[in-house]
Amino acid sequence: MSFTHTIKAMEPFFSVVLSAAFLNDKPSLPVLLTLLPIVGGVVLASASEATFNWAGFGAAMGSNATFQSRNVLSKKFMASSGSAKPGGGLDNINLFSLITMLSFVLLAPVTLAVEGVRLTPAALAASGVSGAAATLLLQRALAAAVCFHAYQQVSYMILQRVSPVTHSVGNCVKRVVVIAASVVFFKNPVTPASIAGTAVALGGVFAYSQVKRAQGKKAA
Repeated sequence: MSFTHTIKAMEPFFSVVLSAAFLNDKPSLPVLLTLLPIVGGVVLASASEATFNWAGFGAAMGSNATFQSRNVLSKKFMASSGSAKPGGGLDNINLFSLITMLSFVLLAPVTLAVEGVRLTPAALAASGVSGAAATLLLQRALAAAVCFHAYQQVSYMILQRVSPVTHSVGNCVKRVVVIAASVVFFKNPVTPASIAGTAVALGGVFAYSQVKRAQGKKAA
């Protein structure tokens, strides 16, 4: 988990490239400079990661590309914050609802064909989970689903009010908690270079926030 979320800290880099391509939102030189330690820190942490594997690296990078594509294109279709102009775009709630329903229609058949139904009593019993353990598993799965849906909804509410790059940089902050939790609970091996790389990447996130704040004050 620590390895995956360290790679996913490269979200701002993908967001900058896609925002420039689709939203014509070209970043300033100071903003680009703050992205260098983010990318460099991720590279350092990845190169020294004890559990590094190319499949995991590729999946995490693919996640960066798809999630940031979704955010940038969602921003393109969103109405401006507080806009009441008819036909001005979709607000965050309606857009997220449409994306969720379309995702279900597209992915449900694939999931059923590849994995089948895994949460029926018979399927759980075949996996060695039954009785109280099965009930606990279903309760936790439901709680995780509700929490993740709420997180995504709040994420879209924030996206409507900020740029995709700012959104992705802010999203990196949560990865500190995830990485720390994975080290504590799963006892993942962490090397000094990995710690240094993560610290450099997070330092870049902080520098970005300071540059954006300074630019906001100048604009005001």
